[in-house]
Amino acid sequence: MIFVDVLIIILLFVLFSLPHSVLASLNFKKKMQERIGTKIAFYRIFYNLFALVSFYLFYIISPKPAVTIYDLDYPFDIAMIFFQVLSLFGLWWSLRPIDLKEFLGLQQVLRYLQNNYSSDELDEKPKLQFEYAFKYVRHPIYFFSILFLGFRPSMDLFYFVMFILIVIYFYVGSIYEEKKLVNIFGVQYVEYQQKVPRMFPIKLFMR
Repeated sequence: MIFVDVLIIILLFVLFSLPHSVLASLNFKKKMQERIGTKIAFYRIFYNLFALVSFYLFYIISPKPAVTIYDLDYPFDIAMIFFQVLSLFGLWWSLRPIDLKEFLGLQQVLRYLQNNYSSDELDEKPKLQFEYAFKYVRHPIYFFSILFLGFRPSMDLFYFVMFILIVIYFYVGSIYEEKKLVNIFGVQYVEYQQKVPRMFPIKLFMR
């Protein structure tokens, strides 16, 4: 039954997202730091690999009901692909000020191997970004990822449910992520929150 398939997709996504969220939390990282000290430098690589593997398992295990939501004809399918390409440029723009080696966890391991890693960093050196896309939205990577996933020339039921779940996960995740950033950066980040919208570059969606 289609209804049962949708419930299974939702349940599997929750099973993916809950441990992912726990592992990303500041409290969990601090507990790990107390246990393993400077070896927390390897945490980011482990976290990224876990996220990739767990999402892959979610994808292959999830039922994929043969229900088509829409399938656009020419030239509307080309228009959708055009907007997807634009969103990829947006992702590139969002990633420009980010140290990708630090984001992936490679830089942390290198510092550890050079005996130059402080466990107080936890799994990364926190750094505020105010440049490029971050001037217009606090979570541009989420925003452009949503655009890329949403502008799809064809949409089946599995993809549609997964898209809705990912948007919800991004938004809820941004709330917890910002609590962590306020905890780290204090007033500086609070002022940034007051000036720049969260996930969509529209003043209506400031919080």
